[in-house]
Amino acid sequence: MDSNSVKRLTVFAGHYGSGKTNIAVNYALWLKTLYSRVSVADLDIVNPYFRTKDSTEVLARSGIKLISSPYANSNVDTPALPAEAYSLLHDTQQAGVIDVGGDDRGALALGRYSDGILADGSYEFLFVISKYRPLTRDAESTLSVMREIEAAAHMRFTGIVNNSNIGEITAAEDVLASVPYAAEISEKADVPIRMTTVLKSLCPLLEDKIENIMPLTLYVEQSWAERNE
Repeated sequence: MDSNSVKRLTVFAGHYGSGKTNIAVNYALWLKTLYSRVSVADLDIVNPYFRTKDSTEVLARSGIKLISSPYANSNVDTPALPAEAYSLLHDTQQAGVIDVGGDDRGALALGRYSDGILADGSYEFLFVISKYRPLTRDAESTLSVMREIEAAAHMRFTGIVNNSNIGEITAAEDVLASVPYAAEISEKADVPIRMTTVLKSLCPLLEDKIENIMPLTLYVEQSWAERNE
C-alpha cells in the first residue's frame, strides 16, 4: 500500500460477507505505523457474526481505540453510535477507520456522519467487493449493490477494494481470476481500484502480478460455510 496517498479518514462498506471488517482491522493496524493515534468506529450493527468488536484485544494491544455501538449484537434495529464517534470528524490529529454495515441498510448509519466526512475532505470511501459472494458474482449485480449503498450513505465511493476469496482455502489462481471482474466494475463505475487484498501467505506468489496488494491476517475469523448461510 502507498503511504503517500493515505487519507485521514477511511470508510469501508460493501455487501454482507464481503470481508470489510477484517480489512478495516488490518488497515487500522497498518495506519498505526503512520499515525500515533488511530481509532476504529464500528458502524456494522447489521451482521452480528462478523464484527470489528470481535477484534477488541488485537486493536487494544496496538493502541488503537475502538468506538462501537451500544446496540452491537442486540436485536435493536436502530443504527446508532455514541456521540464519541463524532470525535473522528472533529479531532484532525488522529486517523480514523470506519466499518460500515452490510448493504444499504447498514449504510444508513453512515449517512448520519456523511456531511462531516465530506466537509473534512481528507477521506476515502472504499467499496469492498468479492467475486465469490452469491449476490455479487458479476459486475452488474455488484454495481447495483454499490449504488444502493451510495444512496443510503449520501456519499459516492472513491475507490474499490477487491477482496475476492474463498476463505482459508483461497489459492493464488482464485485471486487472479477475480482481476477482470474488479476491472470491469472499476471501468463501469469510473472508480479506481485502490487495493487487492491477499492473505499474507499468498503475497509472494502475487506481488509481481497484481498492483497495490494489501496483505491480510485473519484477525476476525468466521468459517466459509457460515458466511454463505
